[in-house]
Amino acid sequence: MSTVYESAFSAPGFYRIEVHGQLHEDWWSRLGAMRVSYYVPDNGIEVTVLQGAIRDQSELAGIVKTLYELHLPLRAVNYLGKVPPSA
Repeated sequence: MSTVYESAFSAPGFYRIEVHGQLHEDWWSRLGAMRVSYYVPDNGIEVTVLQGAIRDQSELAGIVKTLYELHLPLRAVNYLGKVPPSA
């Protein structure tokens, strides 16, 4: 008997993506409905945070590819669930 596993990537969900560096506002439109914010951790290297709904794995890959093309090192990609996280 095989178990069917539904990956979080096969359905819409909410994600939080972090990269080192600052994403210029001119690029925000390429990131869909992601909310963009920034913070500076103890190491002093600015971090850009993208958070919001992503339709599917293809859209997630497109966002990560855009960040790669901008030479922003990926810090983390977190699946937050199927419903918006509380504020």
